[in-house]
Amino acid sequence: MVNPAGHPQQPQNGLRDEAQNPIENHGIIGDMRSAALVADTGSIDFCCWPDFDSPSIFSALLDTPDAGIFQLSPLLPDARRQQLYLPETNVLMTRWIAKDAVVEVTDLMPIASDVDDLPRLVRRIHVRHGTARVRMLCRVRHDYGRADTQAQMAGEDVLFTALEQPALRLSATTALTIEGQAAVAEFEMEQGEIAEFMLGGADDEQVKATRCDCDLKSTVNFWQHWSRHSNYRGRWRETVNRSALALKLLTSRKHGGIVAAATFGLPEEEGGERNWDYRYTWIRDASFTVYAFMRLGYTEEANDFMKWVRERMGDCCEESTRLGILYALDGREELPEENLEHLSGYGGATPVRIGNEAYKQTQLDIYGELMDAVYLANKYGEAISHEGWKHATRLVNDLCETWNTKDVGIWEMRGDDQHFLHSRLMCWVALDRALRLSLKRSLPAPFEKWDKTRQAIHDDIWENFWDPELGHFVQHKGSKNLDASMLLMPLVRFVGASDPKWIKTLEAIERTLVRDGMVFRYRNDDDYGDGLKGDEGAFVACSFWYVECLARAGRIEQAHLEFEQLLRYANPLGLYAEEFDTHGHHLGNTPQALSHLALISAASFLDRKLEGSQTLWQP
Repeated sequence: MVNPAGHPQQPQNGLRDEAQNPIENHGIIGDMRSAALVADTGSIDFCCWPDFDSPSIFSALLDTPDAGIFQLSPLLPDARRQQLYLPETNVLMTRWIAKDAVVEVTDLMPIASDVDDLPRLVRRIHVRHGTARVRMLCRVRHDYGRADTQAQMAGEDVLFTALEQPALRLSATTALTIEGQAAVAEFEMEQGEIAEFMLGGADDEQVKATRCDCDLKSTVNFWQHWSRHSNYRGRWRETVNRSALALKLLTSRKHGGIVAAATFGLPEEEGGERNWDYRYTWIRDASFTVYAFMRLGYTEEANDFMKWVRERMGDCCEESTRLGILYALDGREELPEENLEHLSGYGGATPVRIGNEAYKQTQLDIYGELMDAVYLANKYGEAISHEGWKHATRLVNDLCETWNTKDVGIWEMRGDDQHFLHSRLMCWVALDRALRLSLKRSLPAPFEKWDKTRQAIHDDIWENFWDPELGHFVQHKGSKNLDASMLLMPLVRFVGASDPKWIKTLEAIERTLVRDGMVFRYRNDDDYGDGLKGDEGAFVACSFWYVECLARAGRIEQAHLEFEQLLRYANPLGLYAEEFDTHGHHLGNTPQALSHLALISAASFLDRKLEGSQTLWQP
């Protein structure tokens, strides 16, 4: 169901069997246990329930409405549609503006009083002007659309059940009927009238449509209270606060970890096979997460995330296993991949994968992100415990023995293992931050061993990854290629941002990997492939790293312009997926935490430079 350009078609008539909505035409709502994507057509076409990584109940974004959808919209085919968040909240409003009517649908997931309470989807339609005919269809499809979900009346509500799946119940302030194992309603609304719908656990006593107004007020109050704790006062305040709200929404209230994205299976290339499951927490994102939350004044969130990280450190040290690359929010490390062959994919991109085989890979860079996060948390948050330092010491000692080995690199390539520059760089970061922390806190450590290893890694990078003929650093040992992960070299303070050799590398990256400010991770068109067919889009996080590199190199005006251009590639709500296509449209899973983490870092640094403020040495 795609148009000739390869993008999912825009629905033309608002009827029940609408085509797939483009990735960027979605807002997100959530309660820090689960989340749902709401299209500007009024359809919730993606939701996993009851947890971020639970099987989906709505999967229309990856197939057709038969795979599960919750539609609520007026029949105003010629109306202009808009989406916005209520100020400083994750409460979403979708608006239809027609000649004779103005209609609003407000969507939210209330913040439960207890972290173990089941999520609830609240939908509220309000005719602001004129009259409108409204249609609602709620088609729950359990277990990624694989289960045989049955709909039946339960008094005035509709109950959705499937074998060995959690039952759900839909409550409404208008009459519901059943059609094709879905709950449906069609009714006229006059100016000022409101209809409300609530979907949640079958036995949840809070699933009552009559309490929607109370839930709306309490949810708005929660998000506004949280948002106003931000200490960012720069020129991009609304943009930065939207990124912070997105990150908070992707945070597990119970566990403290942050999922990389709310979705699975959304492609990095139109019609391609690069379709991954990002509903898990990557150790790699640790330092970016801690920095972003600390920078904005959210120390509680940073400390909670570090608590989750320390638990993973403790798990691997106490069980004498290696540190994992990614984990489920509850700490599970084994996340086997499975292809959902029955789903046709977003825009026909298959296979649709759940699980992530990257958990089996070796990625040495994670130790650097981990120790950078530990260092930052100690500098601005809670001091490391005795047990925590023991675990950190063991991991760093192990790294002293393994840093000079091959791995798959930061981008989790599925080709041959290599000696990647970024992995080597982050091994240096791990040793550097461990030494700094031990000295800062007067903690015991094998200083001579660590310092000797740090120096060896430093020398290895300059001797084996700098190509004097090309005049720039290279992706991996023996390579001639560039890699956007090099943009982190000045950001982690390995090389000066104005060092002539770094500037040469930055210029080479600009010639090879940058297109209108959008930065590709690498080019898959030379003697080394990533083990997958096709190409991918430009990477959003790398694009913001590029802006920060420009600013740190003193190219402030260019950095400012590039940043403003990147802001125009956000969706109308200020959200970013993982990648951009050649037209700047969104690709990949959404909203992507790393994209917003990189935005916050770039906005914070660039704003200080534009203000002429002193930019303190980091870490």
